[in-house]
Amino acid sequence: MASIGRLIDPTPRLDVLARARMRASLLPDCLAEARRVANTVIAGWHGRRKRGIGETFWQFRPYVDGEAQSRIDWRRSARDDHLYVRDREWEAAHTVWLWADLSPSMHYQSDLAIASKESRALVLMLAIAELLSRSGERIGCPGVMEPVSSRSAAERLAVALSHASLEGGMPDLTHVGRMSDVVLISDFLDEEASLERTIAPAAQRGVRGHAVEIHDPAEERFPYSGRTEFRDPETGQKLVAGRAETIAEDYRRAWQARRVAMSEAIRRKGWSFLAHGTDRLASEALATLHGHLSGLPTTGGERS
Repeated sequence: MASIGRLIDPTPRLDVLARARMRASLLPDCLAEARRVANTVIAGWHGRRKRGIGETFWQFRPYVDGEAQSRIDWRRSARDDHLYVRDREWEAAHTVWLWADLSPSMHYQSDLAIASKESRALVLMLAIAELLSRSGERIGCPGVMEPVSSRSAAERLAVALSHASLEGGMPDLTHVGRMSDVVLISDFLDEEASLERTIAPAAQRGVRGHAVEIHDPAEERFPYSGRTEFRDPETGQKLVAGRAETIAEDYRRAWQARRVAMSEAIRRKGWSFLAHGTDRLASEALATLHGHLSGLPTTGGERS
């Protein structure tokens, strides 16, 4: 059941070096697209609007007896007969770990899709890095890049990814600290036990998590008929269907049952789940994911 989606990928196996070169050539375009997508979502997005430690000016307010005089803004106070304090906006950065599955099954793109699963995963990963880095959050990638707090975090992440090998399944979250956020972007076509082993220990430590399932519309709809050969891009296993349309309904039911079981298992750990098709706009998934990261209620459900 776990490999049911992979079997519809007709792409032949590529060696690791060739995949790395393909990814490196893809990243500049993905970074440019990620910044464009982030700009469409960030419009109208403001800071947290809480008083506290930070550098961003929030408001002037009247001085209260007992406060440190060093907090008084004398220039503003000189305008009238009152003393004013310059409040700063809270900017306590925390760490968000981003990970995208770049295994061979993510290369798939049908005629129904706008982009390949790999391309969409990279765009979402870099776009959320761009979005969060603008608000001062620390961005890292397990096994690829240690957390950094920089406006150029998305670009630095893209460079790190171009030299990284992410072919080894789910990431190691052992060193992810409590109160951090983790975003996993994948088609999640590996065995369910692999996802459980990754999520469960992190969730028990108090790590907040967000899983984004990337799927091609053909994987969900199974639009095939007639004699069709399916090939698993990771094992080379082949399956030939004499009349593919005769198994379409059973396939769709199995696909939906798998997604429901997976999403419920993820939510039981306290993590959020979002299913995103590559026939949809990346900005839709980014806006929903940003809502989950912000702890805000979302109106789009778990699909984008």
